[in-house]
Amino acid sequence: QVQLVESGGGLVQGGGSLRLSCAASGHTINMYVMGWFRQAPGKDREFLAAFRWSDGSKYYSNSVKGRFTISRDNAKNTVYLQMNSLKPEDTAVYYCGGSYDTWWPNTDRRYYHYWGQGTQVTVSS
Repeated sequence: QVQLVESGGGLVQGGGSLRLSCAASGHTINMYVMGWFRQAPGKDREFLAAFRWSDGSKYYSNSVKGRFTISRDNAKNTVYLQMNSLKPEDTAVYYCGGSYDTWWPNTDRRYYHYWGQGTQVTVSS
């Protein structure tokens, strides 16, 4: 069992930056893949980036590659999503998810078993 708590969302102007945090607790974290997703009103939950805790591998969707960076702090059991050059179309609720490390990269939200509560990101034009 893993518990996830996101933080760091807010309102930012277009072109600005935000860093989201996902603090994990519970079971041994290195058994997991941690992913960031977002969901805009009326749309499906979209995969953004994933981090494989066991070896530090990273994977990004094409929509955010080059603008967003996923990273971790081992000591804090925390995964971050640094978001730069934000656009109004990045406005959404952002979720951190945890999946068992059974294959890589895992980009399918259906196979993420644990979710945080979500944090709102709003980008103004």
